[in-house]
Amino acid sequence: MTFKNISTYNEPALQILHTEMCINVAQLLKEPVGSGRRYQINESVGKEGIDSVKGNVTLARTNHGILVKGAMIANVTGICCRCLSAINCTVDFDLGEEFLPRVDIPSDLTLPGEADDSTTIDDNHVLDLSEVMRQYTLLAMPAKLLCRPDCAGLCPSCGHNLNQGLCHCSSGAHNQRWPKLVRLGKESEV
Repeated sequence: MTFKNISTYNEPALQILHTEMCINVAQLLKEPVGSGRRYQINESVGKEGIDSVKGNVTLARTNHGILVKGAMIANVTGICCRCLSAINCTVDFDLGEEFLPRVDIPSDLTLPGEADDSTTIDDNHVLDLSEVMRQYTLLAMPAKLLCRPDCAGLCPSCGHNLNQGLCHCSSGAHNQRWPKLVRLGKESEV
């Protein structure tokens, strides 16, 4: 995983933990509202068909926590819904989430409220982006992945990939689920 500090707005750079998309934000939580950092993310994920996530994120101190915004590109591996071949595609999405701390830094007391674990800064002041990145990537993916817009799919009789050419099935072969409909079509021609 690579986090590269692009710039800082106020104090020195954040201490970075090099585990799956985790950033220690203790210093940023001590700073005034509006303070921020920018990071470049280039992370191999390898979960649920998401190969990697790249982009720039900005962490900004709010009066409640840390606002994370960014423009991301995810490389996704999937299966074409028509011909069932493996495909790779890229998905672009804009990230925008506010992460709330569980512990107040100056007093070291647990803060009230129940936040979603995926958008909570843990007791060690570590902000974990991995679950939020996964969710945003899955939401940005098309409902049906296609290897190409004009994918011909599979022959319903023999299963041949029609993108590789025509199959050798007779042109009169029909799907066995529709015999009554085929009969109805022949009767209406008469």
